[in-house]
Amino acid sequence: MKKDQKFHIIRADKAGVFICRIKSIEGGTYNVTNLRRLYYWAGALDVSAIALDGVSNPNDCKFSVQLGDDDVSTIHNVIEVHPVSEKALEIINKVKVWKN
Repeated sequence: MKKDQKFHIIRADKAGVFICRIKSIEGGTYNVTNLRRLYYWAGALDVSAIALDGVSNPNDCKFSVQLGDDDVSTIHNVIEVHPVSEKALEIINKVKVWKN
């Protein structure tokens, strides 16, 4: 699969939930760019709801820093993928980087 410029929400077994752009796919392994981990969210039922509508409580979410176009990450055991709507992307981008 060739690089997709659209953002996707990806859920991987034992790895968590991410927003990213898909660079390539081999079975259940995805190489991605622009990765951001969605560690904890408030105001959305599940990952499909986040992909469609974003979150209703962005100030209560815990999302990591977002990596860039040149940072290629590999996610194994992908079990769920959803394209992100423009509305959802706008809201997700309002979530401040969480630092512990």
